[in-house]
Amino acid sequence: MNIGIKHFSTWCNNHLSDRQYTLTLSFFVGMLSALAACLLKWLIEVIQHLLTSGFDITRANWLFLVYPIVGIALSALFIRYVVRDDISHGVTKILYAISRRQGHIKGHNCWSSLIASALTIGFGGSVGAESPIALTGSALGSNIGHMFGRDHKTTMILIGCGASGAIAAIFKAPIAGLVFTLEVLMVDLTMASLLPLLVSCLTAMCVTYAIHGSGAMFDFNLQSAFEVKDVVSTVMLGITCGLISLYFTRTMNFLEKLFARIGNMYARIAIGGGSLAVLIYFFPSLYGEGYNTVSLLLRGESEQVLNNSLFYGQSQLLILYLGLIILLKVFATTATNGGGGCGGTFAPSLFLGCLGGVVFASLWNDYAFDFAPAPETIYALLGMAGVMSGVFHAPLTGVFLIAELTGGYALFIPLMIVSVASYLTIIAFEPHSIYAMRLARKGQLLTHHKDRSILTLMTLDAVIDKSAPRLHATMPMQQMVQTISRYKEYMFAVVDLKGSLLGVVNIDNLRHLMYRTELYRLYSVEQLMEQPQATLHSNDPMQTVMDTFDVTEATKLPVVDENNIFVGFVSKNKLYASYRNIMRDFSEE
Repeated sequence: MNIGIKHFSTWCNNHLSDRQYTLTLSFFVGMLSALAACLLKWLIEVIQHLLTSGFDITRANWLFLVYPIVGIALSALFIRYVVRDDISHGVTKILYAISRRQGHIKGHNCWSSLIASALTIGFGGSVGAESPIALTGSALGSNIGHMFGRDHKTTMILIGCGASGAIAAIFKAPIAGLVFTLEVLMVDLTMASLLPLLVSCLTAMCVTYAIHGSGAMFDFNLQSAFEVKDVVSTVMLGITCGLISLYFTRTMNFLEKLFARIGNMYARIAIGGGSLAVLIYFFPSLYGEGYNTVSLLLRGESEQVLNNSLFYGQSQLLILYLGLIILLKVFATTATNGGGGCGGTFAPSLFLGCLGGVVFASLWNDYAFDFAPAPETIYALLGMAGVMSGVFHAPLTGVFLIAELTGGYALFIPLMIVSVASYLTIIAFEPHSIYAMRLARKGQLLTHHKDRSILTLMTLDAVIDKSAPRLHATMPMQQMVQTISRYKEYMFAVVDLKGSLLGVVNIDNLRHLMYRTELYRLYSVEQLMEQPQATLHSNDPMQTVMDTFDVTEATKLPVVDENNIFVGFVSKNKLYASYRNIMRDFSEE
């Protein structure tokens, strides 16, 4: 296989331009991403069918208390003993790989997330398959880029191709896949990146059509056209979706911190799996991705949502039932991932939006204005776009995804209104999406702000000069002169026996003493050293490093680790040279 890849790479290098080479690889990335997406959906459907096809819809089933625990346990054990790596929060891992790992995603991510999420969701995990498959597609793009020796920038594009192809395939939504990569992964919109993304999305779409047909993911019939009088209710729905998104985001972050404190894997499985099982027993709509419930609500068959539950046949309690699910969905999702399962928040956001739209429409019709009724099926659709836009901070993705999922292109105007209103609502409270906030807190988030993006791509360790010798405080001046004479540097670190930084010796400030050999025996390094203008720490973000150089106007600064152990020096010239190199690569078409 390696021989075949080598021959193909040689042929491409000899016969194709760089752009043609990239487009060729994006085609293969799109095809493989689509096959992976189709395989994941098939595995989930098979597992769910085998486990739940014979259930009596008129009552709750005790097996709901068992399946989620089994699924989370299998997934957690698979990750712990087979994968031996963290594979949760798929999109966050993609963002981290782009910003901090030079686009390198480990090879096991090409298959590990697929298997773990199939086990998790098939057995009832209340999460989505989209984030794991996006990570799978990005891992394929990353590893293909490295396999064929592509440069950093091309590898970044291929990562975006994998993610966009996977999203396009799993939703049958090529435009949404493209926009998702631009909005969420923040790949710049240039011709150099746009064409490969388009090739990947269209390839993935064609593969999915060949396997599953060309029908939309959900059946939807537009009952009434959008009118100006509907603007008020549409804006109110958008604000409601923004608040639901805020509740979901903040509650999930809080619960994740609680699960992170549980050190024992088996305790996490017991707590997460047990909590999820109880929630699903009382609210079976929380089982799996929830797309069956979404389909029922979009078709207007809302009473069937009560099937398999203790609420069966009590249609008068439907809105209460849906409202409770909206409140509890975040607990089910976090219990799934916190317990050791693998899944994302795509499906939960769509699920919440659909239920939120139905509840809003019902309450609006009961208590608001008679002149502008809110059809529940339409507002379920609009709610999906609203919550997705709020949770991911991606209004365009919400608009195009929902339009493509249902074929509801006639609703572009209300979809945009709801998405923008939801986004503006949550942005007032949360500046980053649910994916990005974990990295943003650490200064590791790549954004469309080019200066910040370049600083994010830079690492302090890459510009540290660790070659200069360490001087000791008790060293006589004569020995110091003999030591530094072998180097071309002008600044040297003074350390104690443990290696802790005590100060620096700047030769430029000692030239009046250097030529007076009679003084060599009178002075020690401790008497000649001075305190640096500032000290950098190895975990400082690059923005802090740049700001420190600007404030102090220093040309060279020492770097220490968290224990004050001297690491090396950073020079202003090397720092800005690295900045310019990344800027050049970042800006080329």
